[in-house]
Amino acid sequence: MTKEEFHRYIAENTGNESNICQICAFRNGRKVYSDCWRDFCEDSAANINSVTKGVMAVLAGIAIDKGFIESTEQKVMDFFPNYTVKRGEKTIYEVKISHLLTMTAPYKYRSEPWTKVCTSQDWTKAALDLLGGKAGITGEFKYATLGIQILAGIIENASGMKCIDLANKYLFAPLDIPEHRIHGASNKEDQFEFLMSKRPHINEWYSDPQDTVTAGWGLTLSACDMAKIGAMLLNGGMYGDKRILSEDWIAKMTSPMLQLGERFGNMQYGYLWYRPHRDKPVFAAIGDCGNIIYGDPENMISVGVTGTFKPRIFDRVEFIEKYIVPLAESLD
Repeated sequence: MTKEEFHRYIAENTGNESNICQICAFRNGRKVYSDCWRDFCEDSAANINSVTKGVMAVLAGIAIDKGFIESTEQKVMDFFPNYTVKRGEKTIYEVKISHLLTMTAPYKYRSEPWTKVCTSQDWTKAALDLLGGKAGITGEFKYATLGIQILAGIIENASGMKCIDLANKYLFAPLDIPEHRIHGASNKEDQFEFLMSKRPHINEWYSDPQDTVTAGWGLTLSACDMAKIGAMLLNGGMYGDKRILSEDWIAKMTSPMLQLGERFGNMQYGYLWYRPHRDKPVFAAIGDCGNIIYGDPENMISVGVTGTFKPRIFDRVEFIEKYIVPLAESLD
């Protein structure tokens, strides 16, 4: 399929690909393909949903590389000395950063209490109130978007910087990604508008009333920004002559640590990044609506895809490998 044929295929699609607004691919660190649809241009920003979690894992690595955090084996409560633990709660003291990064931290709920957390004045504290429980640490995978908010608090308390400032200084600026600002005060209606809007966003990151970013969702990036992050990871943490992230952290972050079930496509999981295949070292940060950063170390291809709100779209790995990887190879 040629570039022109592929453009028409996406433009005329009425199925799973009907919400795609940008696709960008890098090969060997060089942009080889970029295209846009549905009133988006190349530098438009989109809400990337849970791909935000993958970016948070990168920021955690930067915090460790710079010595703000000693290791992933540090206890979560070490970073919140002023937090008052609820009476009788013991498990919370045993939770480590690694539990947050692998989604094996225990929480005291059956389903995530979005309203309770997202209407609170301090989302990190509200997430901490949910951490722990009588069952203890079981090592069971429990996908917890709200729980990742605790990671934002850890990074801020350890570094003395707001997450948005750390991201701008140590990740976005070195990668020539536009400076981001916090979204600012929100309400229920604003949150739904942010999540469901089909219009391009500005370069921002959704935030709570404490100006702490929403760690599990709410970052806006373009597809080329995402593909650039993927290319940096494929290049061992380097972008040009600038080191962004250590090779050691990238290896840990993208290594398979857990086997997931059918709900998550039977993929494996590292530190907030997925491993789609058992026999190939492909890694991906995946979000709802088909947003994704895809990295293929064997072919040195990274892909970013953005999509506007559309229910029940999660994994675009097969789509990328069927259409975009061959197209990127033909254009290189």
